[in-house]
Amino acid sequence: MTDPSTLSPRDRLIVGLDVSSRAEAEAIVTELGEEVGFYKIGYQLGFAGGLPLVGELARMGKKVFLDLKLHDIANTVEKGIESIAGLGATMTTIHAYPQVMQAAAKAAAGSGLCVLGVTVLTSLSDEDLREAGYGGSVSDLVELRARQAAEAGIGGIVASAQESALVREILSPGMALVTPGIRPAGSEAGDQKRVVTPAQALRDGSTHLVVARPIIASPDRLAAARAILAEMRDA
Repeated sequence: MTDPSTLSPRDRLIVGLDVSSRAEAEAIVTELGEEVGFYKIGYQLGFAGGLPLVGELARMGKKVFLDLKLHDIANTVEKGIESIAGLGATMTTIHAYPQVMQAAAKAAAGSGLCVLGVTVLTSLSDEDLREAGYGGSVSDLVELRARQAAEAGIGGIVASAQESALVREILSPGMALVTPGIRPAGSEAGDQKRVVTPAQALRDGSTHLVVARPIIASPDRLAAARAILAEMRDA
């Protein structure tokens, strides 16, 4: 991955195309124009005909974060990562289990694809983890998985900015720390439980910020994107 210290706010902001049709996604990309250069495609759009957009956006000079959170046996993960690299994606996600990360690192080697290990979803709390059978807190599990990601040799991790300061000390300087659950000051958290502002996330060591609803649900998406980019520049 490019040295994070050299990235501009435009390189760091990833706008989530969390919509249900390719036409709506294309309209958002057109509306945001040159202001935004990095987009996320996840389940909602990907399974609604949006996967071909990965290559199309790449040909337009945009970067694409294909957020599919792979988790399977090693061979299946390897083949999946190879296919994702062939689509032209810049980043993709897997769940941060050691065998999965090791397989993904092997498959992505030499491709330029940055594989990110998802530590703990930002919708989960300590209580949620206990209900799922995990011992310890969210921060304990995030720290463990960050160390395992560094050992596996993948490109970075996805974690809440509430854990950014903790994991930044674990990750090497060149590893990406991608933060979802970003909400500008004064906006609603929605279904996210561990959210922070763009400025705080950057101060705590995040290299990339994923923002969806605060931009795509805004009546003026371009103005919303510009406001977030301005806050990032001030940070």
